[in-house]
Amino acid sequence: MRSVALAVTDGAPLFELAAACEVFGADRGLAPTWYEFTVCGEDGAAVGGWLTAGIRHGLDALAAADTVIVPSCRDPEAPQPPALVEAVRAAHAAGARVASLCTGAFVLAAAGLLDGRRATTHWAHTALLAERHPAVEVDPGVLYIDDGDVLTSAGKAAGMDLCLHLVRRDHGTAVANALARTLVVPPHRQGGQAQYIPAPVAHGPAHALAGLLPWALARVGEPLTVRDLAREAGMSERNLARHFHAVTGLSPLRWLLTQRVHRAQELLETSELGVEQIAARTGMGTATTLRRHFSQQFGVPPETYRRTFRA
Repeated sequence: MRSVALAVTDGAPLFELAAACEVFGADRGLAPTWYEFTVCGEDGAAVGGWLTAGIRHGLDALAAADTVIVPSCRDPEAPQPPALVEAVRAAHAAGARVASLCTGAFVLAAAGLLDGRRATTHWAHTALLAERHPAVEVDPGVLYIDDGDVLTSAGKAAGMDLCLHLVRRDHGTAVANALARTLVVPPHRQGGQAQYIPAPVAHGPAHALAGLLPWALARVGEPLTVRDLAREAGMSERNLARHFHAVTGLSPLRWLLTQRVHRAQELLETSELGVEQIAARTGMGTATTLRRHFSQQFGVPPETYRRTFRA
């Protein structure tokens, strides 16, 4: 994978584009040979809303690269530029490895490269990606996905994670670690982007659980059961389960567990309480139970999360 081409279009955000330039475009002498880096796109494209790019190679040059990097798109809700979509499709057909950073996944999906594959993007846009492209198996909880010749990353800084992963694949762990030290970033972050997603808020008043959800949220530390929830809602357990799935997409117990874990997340960030105390206050019972469910949901144990996000 000697040559890397970066696809730039008008209006592209700057952050992920710059990350790719830092990783692939600067030879720091860390390996005997580095990448031949090319920027392709429309000359005079406005990047980041204010920087005008002078580009010597058109999008058709993507097809000559071993690896094509597609950074964030301007607007994931809008149709992607047809010229970019076709150029990315042609590059992949010619044998290129194609990687998207953040919402660049929408370009890959439009090109049909993600059909039947696992893929990710920024957590704020995973639902839209799944809705627009039902043939894609969207995973909202990971930092990046390597599916061989097609790779996708989550939002913003996760683009750097994916770029370092590509270096690790091409040049080995030692080179990737040395590059990470030079860039003053971790060579591999623990967990996925699930730990960065804000806790879900209760829905508005126009649904059958409008009164129950705030009531349950105020009592997450108590040993609530489905029977308790059904009694408070004034409905049968079966009817309760149906409404919960319609409103939250979860069963009552799964929703309650999710709220307990998010409450533990909040206490880890804002309090001095130990893990055992937090487990008791969130209805998880023991630190062992809290660690198990917290790790399943966020990909890291509570102690690691606290070190990362403590105010």
